Amino acid sequence: MGAGKTTIGRLISQSMGKEFYDLDKVIEDNAGADIPWIFEREGEDGFRKRETQALASIAESDTGDCVLATGGGIVMREENRDILRENALVVYLYASVAQQLYRTSKSTHRPLLQTGDPRATLKKLFEVRDPLYREVATLVIETDSRHPRSVANKVLDAIKRHLKMEITVS
Repeated sequence: MGAGKTTIGRLISQSMGKEFYDLDKVIEDNAGADIPWIFEREGEDGFRKRETQALASIAESDTGDCVLATGGGIVMREENRDILRENALVVYLYASVAQQLYRTSKSTHRPLLQTGDPRATLKKLFEVRDPLYREVATLVIETDSRHPRSVANKVLDAIKRHLKMEITVS
């Protein structure tokens, strides 16, 4: 959460000439409602089911060759991790808890942070999610104190290096 997935994803898709999808936006469009409303009505479990359906749909469709920004909790379901591992080059945009807190402090669109102690919530989420992201990540890129364009360039360079290595090994 707050790592810059949407902003950096858009920059990468523009540079690569690929379609860009924000999975949260896809979920909202499919539901005809925003994420806070989905959380309020269906709870986190209902949202996660919708998230898995949207991810599987994109992975199975013709739009599969795209840049996709997922929600921060996508890795919480094993099924999602399997879909990501099998269908994607996964870039984990690593952001420290302090950086996440700074970047999300003014947002009212993040249901999991509508608590009395967002820092404690982010810390707890990070402790659970970080190892799961590392489990599925093809590449890990640190985003702290970096401008989005700088992070996007770093991601693009890492992808190019990774693909060259993949071609050489094949």
